[in-house]
Amino acid sequence: MGSEPDLRQRLIAQRVIPVLRLASAGLTERAIDCLVEAGFGTIEITMTTPGALELIKKTKNAGAGTVLDLETARRCIDAGAQFLVSPCLVPGMAKLAHDAGRLALIGGFTPGEILAAHREGADIVKLFPASTGGPEHLRAIHAVFPRIALCPTGGVSLENLRSYFDAGAAVVGVGNSILDQKALAAGDRAGVVAHARRFMQ
Repeated sequence: MGSEPDLRQRLIAQRVIPVLRLASAGLTERAIDCLVEAGFGTIEITMTTPGALELIKKTKNAGAGTVLDLETARRCIDAGAQFLVSPCLVPGMAKLAHDAGRLALIGGFTPGEILAAHREGADIVKLFPASTGGPEHLRAIHAVFPRIALCPTGGVSLENLRSYFDAGAAVVGVGNSILDQKALAAGDRAGVVAHARRFMQ
């Protein structure tokens, strides 16, 4: 995707990062195809997904989610992950990512955790789990740290998406609700694509 600043800007410009955590590699691959057709230029594949590393290798501009240690981070970078995402502080992960020309999205929830993630070198701080405090929690965090790019993830849906942006989100992570699960299971590609496109409007 290019240099780190360009990649960061592309993530923010996309506004919504799909975060996939599905039961099988096959289902995830099908979902990725649909999301790319819907217009998403980058997708986060969590390490809890079966065959995650192989999926990252096969997916252009993919990011790796739920990265909890440096060894996993290295394997994700080797697989071609353009950005690494952790739900909490993983010391050294941001440096590892930056040394490889990749981005780091580090998670935090409290003001102290958000600041620690930022000082660790996070390019974007993942506010997680967003649903626990909702948009008002993000608004309060953003008021204290207006220069830290925040990405609420966990419980973000089509119904509350705008509220998070209004509260100060730079970009949002949307989990499996970005997919019409019934349509995906039934192989209804058009239905999955149409549902996902609603998040881009």
